[in-house]
Amino acid sequence: MSSLNLDDFTDLIERPDGGVRRDAEEHRSRLVVPPGSLGRLDDLGEWLAAAQSSVPVRPVERPRVVLFAGDHKIAELEVSARPAGTAVELVRDVLEGGRPVSVLARRLGVPVRVVDMALDCDPASLPEDVVRHRVRRGSGRIDVEDALTAEEAEAAFRAGMAVADEEADSGTDLVVLGDVSVGGTTAAGVLVAALCGTDASVVTGRGGLAIDDLAWMRKCAAIRDALRRARPVLGDQLKLLATVGGADLTAMTGFLLQSAVRKLPVLLDGVVTAACALVAQRVAFRAPDWWLASHASGEPGQAKALDRMALEPVLPRGVAVGEGAGALLALPLVQAAAALAAELPARRELAKGA
Repeated sequence: MSSLNLDDFTDLIERPDGGVRRDAEEHRSRLVVPPGSLGRLDDLGEWLAAAQSSVPVRPVERPRVVLFAGDHKIAELEVSARPAGTAVELVRDVLEGGRPVSVLARRLGVPVRVVDMALDCDPASLPEDVVRHRVRRGSGRIDVEDALTAEEAEAAFRAGMAVADEEADSGTDLVVLGDVSVGGTTAAGVLVAALCGTDASVVTGRGGLAIDDLAWMRKCAAIRDALRRARPVLGDQLKLLATVGGADLTAMTGFLLQSAVRKLPVLLDGVVTAACALVAQRVAFRAPDWWLASHASGEPGQAKALDRMALEPVLPRGVAVGEGAGALLALPLVQAAAALAAELPARRELAKGA
């Protein structure tokens, strides 16, 4: 019998300290430039101060990109511009420095960690530190079968929790969260449609490589069919992830919840991370206060999920490539907000009689 009880997260997750946020707002009101003159940077500085429980806010010095990787057999229906089972090629490119996230991370000096949860390849072909959390080879074809068994879902969820603990224990002070998958946006669309009570066509996007109209219709049909399987299990979030999520999405959900427990702030990337965040919100309603939506990817499912969680993207138009690249673009703004809140001097009071 499983000892994993998701209801525990409701009690374990606290909101960032509201008193600290008020202190941060009061501190901001005394700075040399008036409140509001820095736009969204003011909000980001106050959010980060509350997450850190620190006024003035501390600089973000040890950010880390964490990418959960997996293949989804739903891609066999040609719902993606990439062939099914080829996410490992993307992972190798990330590790070798040839993907957008690799270039941006290198430029910003941010380490990248890849966690294989369900790549469709021989685990011996990748480094041990990448594959050690894998639970299976490819997640099931969610239109006709479950993505995971109950045991695999629990293992994936616990793996995500373990990665969050590892990052918090190592001193990571902000996580840039993303996915490396083929078929992952289809699974994400199912989760968003199920949790928002909407039709498949409302959440079906064209992915990072902009699939054509025929592929979009196949993707829409796949989400519709998987949605029929998702609706009966909406009341059980772990079962929902096992039915139509997949190992990487399940691990990301566990990661997001445990990060909130550990008071580790997270930058969300695209539609896949947004879908996982939406599931996590159903588990613990306070959890989204620890996350920041980095950018609007243009995927309708992401927009729907962020609206449901009342999360406003930092960047109004980011990138659709996924893999954490869009979230990395928002990182310098968060770091700039922290620097301004901490280092701007206070206004000089006018001399009496002046």
